[in-house]
Amino acid sequence: MLISANRAPRMPASMLRLEGSKLRLVPALWGLTPSWLDIMDHAPHIARAETLETRRMFRESFISQRALIPVGGVYVWKEQPNMKQPFLVTHADRAPLLLAAIWTRHFSPPLIEGMPPEGRDSFALISVACAGVSARLTDRMPAVIAPHQVREWLTADTPLETVRAMLAPDASLAAFPVARRVNDPAHQEWSVAHPTGPMLV
Repeated sequence: MLISANRAPRMPASMLRLEGSKLRLVPALWGLTPSWLDIMDHAPHIARAETLETRRMFRESFISQRALIPVGGVYVWKEQPNMKQPFLVTHADRAPLLLAAIWTRHFSPPLIEGMPPEGRDSFALISVACAGVSARLTDRMPAVIAPHQVREWLTADTPLETVRAMLAPDASLAAFPVARRVNDPAHQEWSVAHPTGPMLV
């Protein structure tokens, strides 16, 4: 399990997916990089739920390569008159969140001639409109999949109508303000995720 108090795009994370009938937690890069992508700086770290079936970048992965990213919370920023205040959105009881994602594998030329191409997994989180507390802070955030939906979400054979229905705003989440040090991913100390004010529920 890759642990981070302040993960940012283009950093590795632990990704949950189905391999056969087994759940597996594997490392993956945050930023979707299909093999045909020429400029890695263009790798998206967020895929809007409304574009999953219309954009070439996302379509195949949404249909057959869905994943989950387990996290303790999601940072969002609320516009203030002179700054943006960061908040951590999480469950009120601080239970982990399972964020909806799509993944792909990028094949690179082998380092040793004659060896097979080397594969590297990457992912993008899926964003939806906000509801409840999070809607008071920002307009979109990653979709959260409920624990009882895990296998259905990850199974490629699940009807897309069922999968789409899972990408709904979660009005049950809570949030609390955190220190502005979280704005810099170089700050990986756990104190960046500590509350600096009361929890909003």
